[in-house]
Amino acid sequence: MVFTRKTPELLCPAETTPHEFKFLSDIDDQTILRLYVTTINFYKKSPSMEGKDPVKIIREAIAKALDFYYPLAGRLREHTGRKLVVECTGQGVMFTEADADVTLQHFEEDGLYPPFPNLDAITLDVPNNQGMLFDIPLLNLQVTRLKCGGFIFSNCFNHTMNDGIGLFQFMSAVGELARGATAPSIRPVWDRHLLSATQSPCVSFAHREYDVASGTNGGPHVPLDQMVERSFLFGSAEISALRRSLPPHLQRCSKFDIVAGCTWRCQTIALSPEPDEEIRFIGIMDNRKQIKPPLPVGYYGNVLALPVAVTTAAELSKNPLHYAVELVTKAKREATTYEYLRSVASLMVMRDRPNLTETNTYMVSNMMHVNLKQMDVGWGTAAYGGMSKGILWPTVNIQVAWYCGYKDGFAVPVSLPLKSMKVFEKHLRVMMTTAPTPSSL
Repeated sequence: MVFTRKTPELLCPAETTPHEFKFLSDIDDQTILRLYVTTINFYKKSPSMEGKDPVKIIREAIAKALDFYYPLAGRLREHTGRKLVVECTGQGVMFTEADADVTLQHFEEDGLYPPFPNLDAITLDVPNNQGMLFDIPLLNLQVTRLKCGGFIFSNCFNHTMNDGIGLFQFMSAVGELARGATAPSIRPVWDRHLLSATQSPCVSFAHREYDVASGTNGGPHVPLDQMVERSFLFGSAEISALRRSLPPHLQRCSKFDIVAGCTWRCQTIALSPEPDEEIRFIGIMDNRKQIKPPLPVGYYGNVLALPVAVTTAAELSKNPLHYAVELVTKAKREATTYEYLRSVASLMVMRDRPNLTETNTYMVSNMMHVNLKQMDVGWGTAAYGGMSKGILWPTVNIQVAWYCGYKDGFAVPVSLPLKSMKVFEKHLRVMMTTAPTPSSL
């Protein structure tokens, strides 16, 4: 197989855009978000688009979209107090075209979900992602034509500029313009001051996600070249089996809570921290619906809460699944308020934008609600749209599992040393097979 990539080029807005400075919010410029994350969309051949070049169509649509989303064509700067600001320079985003001498089948032999083969060849990553932030493009996009007539569209984006929902808004605009629209149906709104600390900041929650924690064991600190990655599938049968092991008061909790509690517990057992070490779970949550009055339609910044559950390795490992699930649900409940985000913004200002706690922290994000596969650039919806892989969050050495959709459940990427991965699989299997059957209830 042969992958051919042309030299990346700077792709500027199609028209002249304002040169100005725009401050990010105090939710945007958290240390945890100062990095690049890659999404990827796979598209099948479409008979109606025969003879049309996805590279040309998407390149032109991105340039038009940047007329409206012109801050994305700028560059980040850092001001007093580590405050981030975008200089809207119009310098552009990085774009490259590529060709692959393989068909879509090459990527979906085991199911179209992470980890994907040849990922380095089909994504345009940021060199030295750990620490590079300023004076480089905020988006790095690649379109790779496939031998079968399908193609791959990847986007490595700076997370301070937007969360998954904000990214989808931009990508939807690209899709609309690619299909012939003259303007996006939803116009972008900056207004980042709406999620910045007030002049009298007030921290009203404990925010243990930002504790300065002790602890020496750290599966998350294992060198990347010693890690293996695979995805575990949780369909309706697997989730139902886990749900049956929960007590009555947890029977109505979400599929996400069940799977998150299960994988957190299995990962902790697999990494085997010291029994008295504190263990943290962080679930990345979209808080848009909690903000009153609502954010303006078109707001594309980060509206993320990072609720934390804290326990010890011994308690998490020895207790049944319901213990972990209950901790997850309680953490989510606490963070489901506008006041929580306001408290985070105040904390950022008062504590000079601290990192999340590094030690023994497992973070998950449900990408199902983002639904990137709905982005249509003329070839219909994507066969897969979501994160390119589970990652080790470089700013804080935290593993992140991005839950993507798979049939009626989740595909959960897990990165562990090989020995730990075998332990993870073993305990996951035990949890599935020891759950009571319907006839025994």
